[in-house]
Amino acid sequence: MQEQSAQARWEQLTQRPLLALAVVFAVAYAVPIVDSSAGHSLTTACTVTEWVVWGSFAADYLVRFATAPRRREFVRSHWLDLCAVVLPILQPLRLLRLVATLMLVGRRARMASQIRLTTYVGGAVVGLLMFGSLAVLSVERDSPNGNIRTLGDAVWWSFTTMTTVGYGDHAPTTGMGRVLAVGLMLSGIALLGVVTANIAAWFIARFEKDDVEERRQTEAIERLTEEVRALREEVAALSRAGAVPEPLVGEQPH
Repeated sequence: MQEQSAQARWEQLTQRPLLALAVVFAVAYAVPIVDSSAGHSLTTACTVTEWVVWGSFAADYLVRFATAPRRREFVRSHWLDLCAVVLPILQPLRLLRLVATLMLVGRRARMASQIRLTTYVGGAVVGLLMFGSLAVLSVERDSPNGNIRTLGDAVWWSFTTMTTVGYGDHAPTTGMGRVLAVGLMLSGIALLGVVTANIAAWFIARFEKDDVEERRQTEAIERLTEEVRALREEVAALSRAGAVPEPLVGEQPH
């Protein structure tokens, strides 16, 4: 029980710092892509920042693993976190660091009870649009047959891909670009499903609340009707027994 409390305290303590580090990672990832003329020192600083942020999330996973009351169960239930920690070590690509950090941020954000579903979905949409645009721009800009050359082209392509519109005016030509396109399309479909399910659940809950209130009012009216009927029967029984004298002819009842 103490280990579980320690894990909960650690998650609460590191929630905001890790989210802030994720923003720092986004900036470090975006700068060399947006500014193609960035010098070697700036590019190196951004790369080091990315590794530091990823290392922070990896350390967070290790601490949560160490403080988990049942470590095997923790590994089974957090296998995506483990993959996100291991992947960049196996092949240190910037894209893998991007995917790993996004996975770790998402897992930590879902564990925060104060983050609402709508906020999470909105942040996921913005994050996917931004990182999808930057990632496809980084792999397609130097492609000989590519037509995604600017950040505007990349953002437009990400938006049409996530919404599954697919105008076709911009499309990836490299293998990695097409892998990104598949991931972005699947993410867009999944997020659309979450939004649709959330709206449907809201309407269902609203209708159920109205039905419960209507049933409560109906039951109250039925109980009141039964009480009035019982009182009438009691008054009639007392009247037949002579307990309540009948008014005389011509006499006005008081």
